[in-house]
Amino acid sequence: MNAKYYKHILKFKRPSGTSRGVLKTKETWFIVIFDQDKKGIGECGILRTLSIDDRPDYEEKLKWTCENIHLGVDKLWDELIAFPSIQFGVEMAFKSLDSVSPFLLFPSNFTEGKKSIAINGLIWMGDKEFMRVQIADKLNEGFNCIKMKIGAIDFKTELELLSYIRSQFSSDIVELRVDANGAFTSEDAISKLKSLSAYDLHSIEQPIRQGQYVEMTKLCKNTPLPIALDEELIGVFNVTDKKKLLQTIQPQFIILKPSLIGGFKGTKEWIDIAESLDIGWWITSALESNVGLNAIAQYTYTLQNEMPQGLGTGGLYTNNYDSPLLVRQGSLIYDSKQEWVVDYLN
Repeated sequence: MNAKYYKHILKFKRPSGTSRGVLKTKETWFIVIFDQDKKGIGECGILRTLSIDDRPDYEEKLKWTCENIHLGVDKLWDELIAFPSIQFGVEMAFKSLDSVSPFLLFPSNFTEGKKSIAINGLIWMGDKEFMRVQIADKLNEGFNCIKMKIGAIDFKTELELLSYIRSQFSSDIVELRVDANGAFTSEDAISKLKSLSAYDLHSIEQPIRQGQYVEMTKLCKNTPLPIALDEELIGVFNVTDKKKLLQTIQPQFIILKPSLIGGFKGTKEWIDIAESLDIGWWITSALESNVGLNAIAQYTYTLQNEMPQGLGTGGLYTNNYDSPLLVRQGSLIYDSKQEWVVDYLN
């Protein structure tokens, strides 16, 4: 058994805005395991400036991982505890290697095309007209759950956009989520949450930046609308620390990005703790290519969470890989007739 790694730069069709800046490209890495005539592929979906493993020695760790692939998935997962995106890539690659097809990791009614996964329609930050057009497009495409990123333009304008949606559709028809990506200050957060609550929102993700545990605890206790922790989970490795964080802050929801929190195993640890504390959760991709998105979607279906998931990012890039994943009427479906062509497996 041996392994190699490859770097791949994904190119956005259109620069995509977040509260941390505008994205034009997205770096990702693939690990490919070779064992006799079988191959397995995994994606290490690092997000620069956000991933805890955004470190100068990242590529060095990838090289070490490939040189020590004989250790196996469990031992490597422990050794890579500070590199959650590589943990995920290794998990995915071994699962791929052991499967009947490199891309059929979790066979189910989903991969057979019999069932779909409800997802939210994502509205990227930009000027008012760009965001309005995106909203109209998502509604026309049949989404009944829309997630709008906020925090980059004038807050009053963002409220006007939410008001526009609510003037057209009640919360019974369209569920609204917003994601602040930590853009609010601890001083203005509660007043902004009160303003947002007028639009009957499902939840707000990460209203203030992570690491402000006292402030976030107060917000979750006094908030007029449910709060979902996202970035707050990044860099919390130990199960005891995970439980302490959720017991302390007591959020209404947590959002799980496997590439940022240690793959399938790390995700399951958070889910088990959250459910023991009656905290809701859903899974979100983190701008992976369709290779990583495919693995996350298949895994997500096995968990049977009926809430809309955040999995519709595969169409953002000009140089993504064609995949069986399609978005129709606000749901992710799997067309098993679609062939994969990924050059790293040739």
